[in-house]
Amino acid sequence: MNAESSGAGRVSVFFPIMPVKPETIVGFAELVRDAGLARLWMGQSLTYDAYHLFAYLAGRGLRIPTGTAVTVMGLRHPYEAAVQARSVALFTGRPMTVGFGPGSPEMVASLRGRRFASPLTASREYLSMVRSLVNGEPVRRSGEYHFLEGALPAMPAGEPEIRVGAGVLRSGMARVAGEVADAAITWLTPLPYIQEVLAPALREGAQSRGRPTPAVVSMVHFAVDRPGVDPLAMVLAANRDHLGTEHYTAMLRSAGLAADPSDPEAGAKGLVDSGVFLTGSAEEIAKRVAEHLRGGVDEVVLSPGGVLLTRGVEAALADLRDVVAELERLGG
Repeated sequence: MNAESSGAGRVSVFFPIMPVKPETIVGFAELVRDAGLARLWMGQSLTYDAYHLFAYLAGRGLRIPTGTAVTVMGLRHPYEAAVQARSVALFTGRPMTVGFGPGSPEMVASLRGRRFASPLTASREYLSMVRSLVNGEPVRRSGEYHFLEGALPAMPAGEPEIRVGAGVLRSGMARVAGEVADAAITWLTPLPYIQEVLAPALREGAQSRGRPTPAVVSMVHFAVDRPGVDPLAMVLAANRDHLGTEHYTAMLRSAGLAADPSDPEAGAKGLVDSGVFLTGSAEEIAKRVAEHLRGGVDEVVLSPGGVLLTRGVEAALADLRDVVAELERLGG
C-alpha cells in the first residue's frame, strides 16, 4: 500500500509553534518523510524565521516538501518573499507552497501606519507579484499598495515547483485566490462552509481569469481523546487569539456557529460541539479527515497545536502518528 492510496499523500502536518530551539521541529519533519505525507507546514514565526527553519532541516538531511500557512504580507516585500520561497525550494529540492495573508487590521496598521482600505486589492497585487516572480516572469507593476519592477535570475531546468497560496476565510478573498493564486488555505473552517461558500467563490474567481481553480488546503485542528485531555482547553490553547478577532469570528458566524470576539470560550465550545475541531479516537479522527478529502479538500493539514501547547511535543507527535497510522489502515 502506498501513501497516495491511503490518502496520506494528501495529508500534511502543521508545526504549530514559534520554537526557541530549532531541533523542536525535527520530529515533525521526520514524520512527514517517513510516512510519505504531503508536506510540513509552518505559520508566521517571529523566533526562527520559517524559511530559515526549513533550510535548517535541509541541512540536517531532511529535504521534504514544505509550506507556509500563512505569513504576513507586510513583513516582506514581494520580491524578498519570492527570493525566500525559491531559496527553500532549492535547498530542499522539493516543492513548496508559500502562503500569504494581509494579517489582522491591527497588525497592518502597526506595520504601515494605517489599515488597508482594501485588503483584497492589497492581496491581489502581492500574490500576483510573488507568483509571477517564482514562475520566472518579470514584473512591472505599480499598484495601489505594492510597486515592483524586476525579475528573479533565471534558474536551471528542473527547479522545484513553488505554488503561491492565499489565506482564505471569506468569499471575497476566495475570489481573489481564484484569480491569482495556486492554493486557498483555510484555518479551522467548517467543511460545509468550504463546500458551499468558499469553493464556489474560488471557481468564480478562476473562471473570470480563464485559469484552473486553486487547490483547497484545509488546516484541521485535532486532539486524540486520551485521559486528561480537555478538547475545549485544546482549542483555546492554540486559537484563543483567533477567537478574539472580528475577522475570524465573522467567518464562523457566517458558517452558523456562535462566535464573538468578546467571548473566545463560547467560540471554542462551538468549534468542539460542531465537530470542526476533531476529537475522539485516532480512528474516528482519521475517518473525519477522509471525509474532508472526499468532500472537495485537496490537502488536509493536521495541526496538534492544542496538544503541543498543553501536553508537549511528544504528545503532539504521538497523536499525529496514531492518526496517520489509522489513515494508512483505512486505505488498506
